[in-house]
Amino acid sequence: MSELQENLEKKNIKFDDIVDNDTKGMKNKLLFLWALIGPGFLAAIGDNDAGGLISYSVTGMKFGISLFIPLSICLVIITYTVQEMSMRLSVVTQTGFTSLIKKYYGNLWIKYHITTICMENILMLTTEFIGMSAGLVVLGLPMWVSVLISLVLVLSVITMAGYWTKERLTLFIGFFNIVFIIIAFMTHPSIKNIAYTFIAWNYPKESQNLFWYIVAIIGNAVAPWMIFFQGNACIDKGIVKDHIRLGRIDTTIGCIVQVVIAACVIISGAALFGQVNNIETLGPAQLILTFSSHMGRTAGILFGIGLFNAGFMAAITISLSTTWCVSEAFGWKQSLNSKLSEAPKFYGVYIGSVVIAACIVLIPNLHLNYITLLAQVISGFLMAPILIFLVMLTNKKELMGEYKNNLFINIRACIVAAILIVMAVLLIFNSI
Repeated sequence: MSELQENLEKKNIKFDDIVDNDTKGMKNKLLFLWALIGPGFLAAIGDNDAGGLISYSVTGMKFGISLFIPLSICLVIITYTVQEMSMRLSVVTQTGFTSLIKKYYGNLWIKYHITTICMENILMLTTEFIGMSAGLVVLGLPMWVSVLISLVLVLSVITMAGYWTKERLTLFIGFFNIVFIIIAFMTHPSIKNIAYTFIAWNYPKESQNLFWYIVAIIGNAVAPWMIFFQGNACIDKGIVKDHIRLGRIDTTIGCIVQVVIAACVIISGAALFGQVNNIETLGPAQLILTFSSHMGRTAGILFGIGLFNAGFMAAITISLSTTWCVSEAFGWKQSLNSKLSEAPKFYGVYIGSVVIAACIVLIPNLHLNYITLLAQVISGFLMAPILIFLVMLTNKKELMGEYKNNLFINIRACIVAAILIVMAVLLIFNSI
């Protein structure tokens, strides 16, 4: 057994111990890649949560093969811009985003961030439980039993020892996103028609609520929680500024996989374009049954499995972002390397947020699809001010030193912020 392989089997291994090992040979290179993937990948794939996947599939069903496919691919630039700055800020400063806001901008903005991130994350967590429970309900389980099983699974993560174990488990869960690529191929999509959308960006004939769907897809690409999650996860993993290049590789891989999965889900939904009535009123369980009835039982089962796993993984990452944000603001001990008895307040926030979201799902007569779409829209609204703070912090010479933003990064960041602000304004006017 190589030294690298021995290190990977340790529970609380630090990233520095991994990169210092010899990576000669294909086996060691693959092990190194497995060790490298982590915070950036999870933050990106976590954006393809249950709510986002439901939103993507409904978008495909409603608008077919249209501008949403090239739009989802182009969003890789936006996602990478935000995540790279978040990674670099935390790695260089070894300080979480919330603590830096508190230090440089005061308690008023801390209260704003805590309030908005908690409200948004509870709504997002609700959509995760909607997605997780849907697959179990289709199997014949009562709703309350499905939610209870989902709740127990999400809470079980905190019983595991160390950051490394929790990260590996979450990555394994995220691997099941591959089912959406399989479903997309099962629809036998027209490559010619898909390629044409990248040239013509054909505007959907069905334009009702179009802005809502555009804002939702953008909001899903750059959710506020990912900044709080990725930064603290990098610190817990032991990534330092000498590893920034490796952190960028991790982030790039995650961002590319994220948009490919998003496009595949839209393509899968587009296979049912014009065949489903009252799409927005369908619950996730009905969406799974719709795939089964139109594309076969296998497609429905795969979609249900994918939806469950996407909700499971995102519930973990989103809950952790809330936990890190709140714990930092109040100065509590905050690390996944701590045991439950060592950081009770830290894990208490995790447990509380998950339980609240699970209870919301059980409220009768909720329009579940509207909740998932609303979560993505609100995400787009909240992202702009958080991004502005991220840009200001990564431009501070005394904070970042030689790793501060260059002109190219600032231009990209300003374009991203402008897009989010313009979309928010357009949506407001479109709603009046």
